[in-house]
Amino acid sequence: MAAELSLIVNGEQRRILSGASIADLVLNLELDPKKVAVECNGVIVPRSGLAQAPLADNDVLEIVHFVGGGSGAGDDSWTVAGRTFHSRLIVGTGKYTDFEQNAAAVEASGAEIVTVAVRRVNVSDPKAPMLTDFIDPKRTTYLPNTAGCFTADDAIRTLRLAREAGGWDLVKLEVLGEARTLYPDMRETLKATEVLAKEGFLPMVYCVDDPIAAKQLEEAGAVAVMPLGAPIGSGLGIQNRVTIRLIVEGASVPVLVDAGVGTASDAAVAMELGCDGVLMNTAIAEAKDPIRMARAMKLAVEAGRGAYLAGRMGTRKYADPSSPLAGLI
Repeated sequence: MAAELSLIVNGEQRRILSGASIADLVLNLELDPKKVAVECNGVIVPRSGLAQAPLADNDVLEIVHFVGGGSGAGDDSWTVAGRTFHSRLIVGTGKYTDFEQNAAAVEASGAEIVTVAVRRVNVSDPKAPMLTDFIDPKRTTYLPNTAGCFTADDAIRTLRLAREAGGWDLVKLEVLGEARTLYPDMRETLKATEVLAKEGFLPMVYCVDDPIAAKQLEEAGAVAVMPLGAPIGSGLGIQNRVTIRLIVEGASVPVLVDAGVGTASDAAVAMELGCDGVLMNTAIAEAKDPIRMARAMKLAVEAGRGAYLAGRMGTRKYADPSSPLAGLI
């Protein structure tokens, strides 16, 4: 039998084959050496020297990585295209009474990403207020979208202009089929995704709630897929939980429900299905009290995510008493 070393790693006893290096240990733990720092017996080992640093019996090691400051064990960030966010709620910037109300709703929601439409500048009044005057793009990530585009060519042109205007490469792509349902035209959407990905864009793509279509988008270069829960602006909530769950199970990129959320319980359902996030606009903007609804959506997303991570109880066909029936008086 090959000799083994006994180690203490992050407070836990572990064993590894004699002759292993610290790099071998890191890889054995299925960690990326580029993303961790290692201390061995109180001395920090340079990342470049992990492969040359031998392990000895009874070594004590600490392996750390970066998490969001101040979040501690409760941190539950998500990453899209290499960019990490802590809020899983994305909000839109349309339908509000004014920019001031929009900014207040974003603040209340805790959202770190807002979708923005690309529209012509009002050249007749160049000093008119602009969204950037109220929501700072240096503090909040702008996600340019192609709302209102009905062909791949129009969507591609719109996002090329957006990149020129603000340098954005992380974008939201939607190519609509017709005006009544605002359902995506998946043929045009797939075409646009392929072109944008080749041009260096990072498209987060609005799509039908179809696991096959979602996988095709991912293969075409989508960095996230965004299946609709119901028609845009309908407030009907998630109509097909089965297909949303199947998309989540089959995806290797983030999945965010986009469209159809009407109230907080809809957002919670999306998160309970395992989605990485939820995007909404009308549900907040058209609420009687948009600021209060923004806060409610923030809490709903957090609660739904917590429930998903906790793992819900199994469903049963018949009742199962919480208190034992034996020993009744």
